[in-house]
Amino acid sequence: MFGRNLWVGFGCQSGISSHLIAVAINQVWQENKLEQKVIAGIATIDTKALEPGLVEFCSLLKLPLKTFSSELLANVAVPHPSQMIAAKVGTASVAEAAAILAASANEKQPLEVTLLVPKRIFRLPGEPGVVTIAIATEV
Repeated sequence: MFGRNLWVGFGCQSGISSHLIAVAINQVWQENKLEQKVIAGIATIDTKALEPGLVEFCSLLKLPLKTFSSELLANVAVPHPSQMIAAKVGTASVAEAAAILAASANEKQPLEVTLLVPKRIFRLPGEPGVVTIAIATEV
């Protein structure tokens, strides 16, 4: 159904593990009947570019990591903005906005992108932190 055209928008608290990311992505993929081979890459806010668990996950799966400034993310209209996140990082959306921007052929005008999976929040017992994932299709 899809080629490698799905971008995973990603938000997280510091200190998350690559295991938590893998579990979250596996769950989203199973629930939506997708195959991980269609992942084009991971997208997030630039302040998470060196998050160890995220870097490890991308390295293990050989996925590119796209990052965006909070200013650029803040300009993307999303279905589930969060004022709490806006207060913390300067944008009301990280996962949904990053997925949309990464999937967009033109980052300045992400109008033709489909948000396939709205943001989902994941926690695991015994694992520190929380991750948020959203999926957008590339145009």
